[in-house]
Amino acid sequence: MTPWISPSILAADFSRLGEEVRAVLDAGADSIHFDVMDNHYVPNLSIGPLVLQSLRKAGIEETVDVHLMVKPVDRLVEDFLAAGADYISVHPEATEHLHRTLNLIREGGAKAGLVFNPSTPLEVLNEVMDCVDLVLIMSVNPGFGGQAFIESSLSKLSRSRKLISASGRDIRLQIDGGVKGDNISRIAAAGADTFVAGTAIFGSNDYAATIADMRTQIAAGQAQTGA
Repeated sequence: MTPWISPSILAADFSRLGEEVRAVLDAGADSIHFDVMDNHYVPNLSIGPLVLQSLRKAGIEETVDVHLMVKPVDRLVEDFLAAGADYISVHPEATEHLHRTLNLIREGGAKAGLVFNPSTPLEVLNEVMDCVDLVLIMSVNPGFGGQAFIESSLSKLSRSRKLISASGRDIRLQIDGGVKGDNISRIAAAGADTFVAGTAIFGSNDYAATIADMRTQIAAGQAQTGA
C-alpha cells in the first residue's frame, strides 16, 4: 500500500491554521490528521467539527482523517460526517456497541478506523475486521502532543500487520505518537503504511525537506521487509 504521511494539526499554529494546513499539503503531505479530545476520555481539550467545516470552506479538499478521543462517541461521529471527514477513527473503549459505531461511520460515507491505545489488546480487531478500513496503533498514551515513542509499539504494529494481511482486506495501518525522522524507518519496517507526525513536521523549519526525508526513511524501512 502506498505510504501516507499525515501531519497532525494538533502541533500547528492555530492562529493561522488554514495556512498551515495548506503549507504541509503543498510540501508533500498525503492527508491531514485531526485530533479531537474531550477532556473526558483523555485529559485534554482540542477542537470540534466546526474547525473541520471551516477548513473545507477555505478550500481544503484533501483527505482528512479524524481521530475521536471522546466518550461517548456516536454523536460526534455524526457531526464530523456532516463536516466532511474522510476517515473517522474511534476507540473500542469509547462505545458500548463498536460494530454499530463503525457501521455508522461507513453508512455516513466515510471510512472507519479502529484505535488501539498502548495497553489495549488487539483481540477486538478479529471481531470487527469486516467493518474496518484503518487500524491506528497509538505509540503514546493519547491526550497530549510531543510525547516520546513507546518502543513496544513496534511489536504491536508487527502483530497488527499480520492480522491485516491474513484478512486479505484493504486496511491501512496507521501509527501515531512520537513519530520522527530518526525512528520512522523502524516503524515502516514493522508494518505501518500511514504515519502521523505532529511536532516533527510542524516544528521543523522546512516542511518539504522534513517530509521528503521521512519518505526516504520509510522507503528504507520497507526495503528491509520487501514491502
